[in-house]
Amino acid sequence: MNTAYTTAVDWLFGTQQKGLKLGLDNVRRLLSALGEPQKALRFIHVAGTNGKGSVCAMLDSICRATGVKTGLFTSPHLIRFNERIQVNGIQIDDEAIIRGIHHIKSLINEERHPTFFEITTALAFDHFRRQKVELVVLETGLGGRLDATNVVDPLVAVLTSIDLDHQKWLGHSLPEIAAEKGGIIKPGVPVVSGPQFAEVRTVLERIATERSAALSYVELPVQELFIGLAGSYQRTNAAIAVQALRKARIKVNPETLKEGLANVQWPGRFQRVGERIILDGAHNPAASKCLVETWTECVGHQRATIIFGGLRDKDLGGMASTLSGIAKRFLIVPLHSQRAASPVEIQSVIPRHLPIAQCNSPEQALDLANHFEDPILVTGSLFLVGEFLAILQPDKGVLQVSDQ
Repeated sequence: MNTAYTTAVDWLFGTQQKGLKLGLDNVRRLLSALGEPQKALRFIHVAGTNGKGSVCAMLDSICRATGVKTGLFTSPHLIRFNERIQVNGIQIDDEAIIRGIHHIKSLINEERHPTFFEITTALAFDHFRRQKVELVVLETGLGGRLDATNVVDPLVAVLTSIDLDHQKWLGHSLPEIAAEKGGIIKPGVPVVSGPQFAEVRTVLERIATERSAALSYVELPVQELFIGLAGSYQRTNAAIAVQALRKARIKVNPETLKEGLANVQWPGRFQRVGERIILDGAHNPAASKCLVETWTECVGHQRATIIFGGLRDKDLGGMASTLSGIAKRFLIVPLHSQRAASPVEIQSVIPRHLPIAQCNSPEQALDLANHFEDPILVTGSLFLVGEFLAILQPDKGVLQVSDQ
């Protein structure tokens, strides 16, 4: 175990105690102190409620297939913090994190202390500049307008499916959430959007018009190409990625497109581990609906033992109701998060006709699930998926718990 790495990452995780603060002033000050690394980089900026991680993974995979040196910034991580920052598919190494955090700590104004995500964003930009990446695929953390990533001038802004989620911070209606997500639209910068609800389209079109940004929608999915991610909805995500590259004027020939989509990987999204276990980080009803559709496509009508856990600020009832269509039983697991819903809270929203068992740990849930012959589905939160991956794939490292 690298003590210096552990110390650096523990300090970074400790900044989560300062809470979540949306806004751009702190991250701009920090980036200025770092010498404005973002100004040396080219970006594709991606926001949305569901699908943005998959689209980012596709963009990164396609660009690497073309020979472009890419940086990929995503969140949250599943097991180790390093997953968030990648160059050409390789995670940032421990020594780069140690150096980067040490440097950033020396620049911080304690009276205006940046948040965990602001520091992580600055660390990523500084690393990408040092690595001389040619294109950064940049996923927003929360929302868009006031997200720490929204300090860049991208080649194209990308909006995946927008739905209800994070209402505490983004608003309680689709138009309010669309306004926050659409905040990544920049003057004169092309915008690519996936299919959206009518009230979302109205908001996005208003913002795009105000900012003289050409907005185009992707309606038709990619056909006839193999995609390395399961589920027919990923074909729409692939079409969004292809259109975004076209608008960014990044040339992709048919062979590299085929290679990039075939080789794309995105852990925790309908990920199979062994013969019986599937992990999916769906954490809102819309994502759960896509998960159920993918289950039917890939598994058929066999029902699942569902290991379920989630955060208190999510629509757990809506998720459980949707998942009940493929559930044989629910095994409830608490998360290692201050925002976690308790097993009692979760049990109260699960349809009563299904058997339910409360478990004290992921290990206990797996042990119980293995007593049944049904396939096992772990879902409800990416944090839960990360906990199970750390158990099922211990070679990936020790779980590093994060709330963001």
